[in-house]
Amino acid sequence: MLRRIVLLLVAFPAAALLITLAIANRHSVRLVLDPFRPEAPVLSMVLPFYAYLFAALFAGILLGGTAVWMGQGRWRRTARNRAQEAMRWQAEADRLARERDATVVTGERSPTPARGKLVAIGGR
Repeated sequence: MLRRIVLLLVAFPAAALLITLAIANRHSVRLVLDPFRPEAPVLSMVLPFYAYLFAALFAGILLGGTAVWMGQGRWRRTARNRAQEAMRWQAEADRLARERDATVVTGERSPTPARGKLVAIGGR
């Protein structure tokens, strides 16, 4: 629900603004990629101005996304390590449950502590 609200309040006005910019900036602009001979460039492009605006916007989105992704690498690694640890603990719990169920089925009794003595639980 919140996603739809954000879409309606942010994305649609932004799209309308970008379309307006594209319509207002339809004239062609030459981008010279040769800094040594700007009067007779070897490399140049002639595109509508809005194409350069959209290219800059797209490049900013890619660079920003890459920066955020690289910055969050530490948290992804921590989550991956904790997930592996949780799987190990789950496997250990499953193994202990199988052993317990096997001893119940075979009728074996686990050793019980003697009466009147304190038994440390958890190894501490």
